[in-house]
Amino acid sequence: MRNPGLRGQTSLDVLEYELVQEQAAALGRMGRALETALARLWDFDAGHPRDEGREVRRALVREAGKALWMFVVQREACGLRDSRTVLRDYNVPGEVMLHSGCSEPVVPQRWRRQHAPRVG
Repeated sequence: MRNPGLRGQTSLDVLEYELVQEQAAALGRMGRALETALARLWDFDAGHPRDEGREVRRALVREAGKALWMFVVQREACGLRDSRTVLRDYNVPGEVMLHSGCSEPVVPQRWRRQHAPRVG
């Protein structure tokens, strides 16, 4: 979707405008995904006693943690570095914060090949 107000601008200006639009759209998608994941967790908690459905709850906490991480990364890509407002405004539970971030260690391919167990 082009902005008619960009007539007479350079191609670089138009590209920059479109990139900012996409960043904003992605930020909105990530925020809605976090809201959805947190709502699913809160709905589960409201309908189940603490000791019931632990595996399901763990999966919901991990899902919310991943959504939080993706939202924070997208915010940082947009230049918004302080995540304290996100944690407060979205009322993110501590256990979700603990599950945010990369869930698996990231190991470069070259290191894996050099340190892979030898078979035979």
